[in-house]
Amino acid sequence: MIKIGTIELDGRAVLAPMAGVTDRAYREICAGFGASYVVSEMVSSKALQFNDKKTGFLMDLGEAERPAGIQLFGDDPAVMAQAAKKAMAYRPDAIDINMGCPVPKVAGNGSGSALMKTPSLCGEIVAAVKEAVPVPVTVKIRKGWDKTSVNAVEIAKICEAAGADAIAVHGRTRDQMYEPPADWEIIRQVKEAVTIPVMGNGDVYTVQDAVRLLNETGCDLVMIGRGALGNPWIFQQINAYLTDSCRILPSPGLYERMSVMVKHIQRLCAYKDERHGMREARKHVGWYLKGMRGAAEFRRRAGTLETMDDLALLVRDIVAANSVAEEAGR
Repeated sequence: MIKIGTIELDGRAVLAPMAGVTDRAYREICAGFGASYVVSEMVSSKALQFNDKKTGFLMDLGEAERPAGIQLFGDDPAVMAQAAKKAMAYRPDAIDINMGCPVPKVAGNGSGSALMKTPSLCGEIVAAVKEAVPVPVTVKIRKGWDKTSVNAVEIAKICEAAGADAIAVHGRTRDQMYEPPADWEIIRQVKEAVTIPVMGNGDVYTVQDAVRLLNETGCDLVMIGRGALGNPWIFQQINAYLTDSCRILPSPGLYERMSVMVKHIQRLCAYKDERHGMREARKHVGWYLKGMRGAAEFRRRAGTLETMDDLALLVRDIVAANSVAEEAGR
């Protein structure tokens, strides 16, 4: 059992926060398949000061996804502390501080991964937020800003000293974005440098990847992002391997995959209304279709989805096409 402050996690695989992806519907689906901890999409601390309706929607947490954290980004300790206090109205189990986002609209304004260029400021933000809220405070960082400033270990130690209850490390610098292979060695170094739980993040797409990351770095938790897209079963598979004598659960069959996909999109539409939900659904459907026969054409159709009826027709055709293929292969 891994503890983050007062939170006890029943499993070692957690869902990484991803802007535009890890909304309530997706977090609930992943939690249902064994993600032991989930985090909201990142929320602007400045926007939260103005009671922005969209910002409030991002922080809406359901009981089916707990334990769940709310992730905040910003570069002003006082503003971050005030935002954390406001976020408590949504009853998060933890507050997560984003010090890893590489996108220009965040890092370009001094937040996200840009904070790693000023280590002392990282500590000030953690200390301010920690003092402001009664729940655990976690931090997500990268390897560093660029290859000339790889300082994840330094930042992790500063954050721990300032009161952070856990730290997640993505094994790439800001300049590397998401492309080159993640450096798991930096995760190992951070784990050896601090006493708080460390979540390793980067290039985990299979159970075998998760096991290697745990063994090679000694990290406490595996944080999965892109590897869970259209694949919430990965959490269940990792949990089974780690707790049930290295048992390998098979990948889901066509009917289970389609059933979970439909359930996911139904929740998406219930929380966001059908018009907005179906627009969000298009990318998720594309991810669920990965590796399927005829996936390219079905993904093209997924890009035009407008209603749940459209989705039902698409699923009907996917099942029919794959059933014919299975018959032909016998």
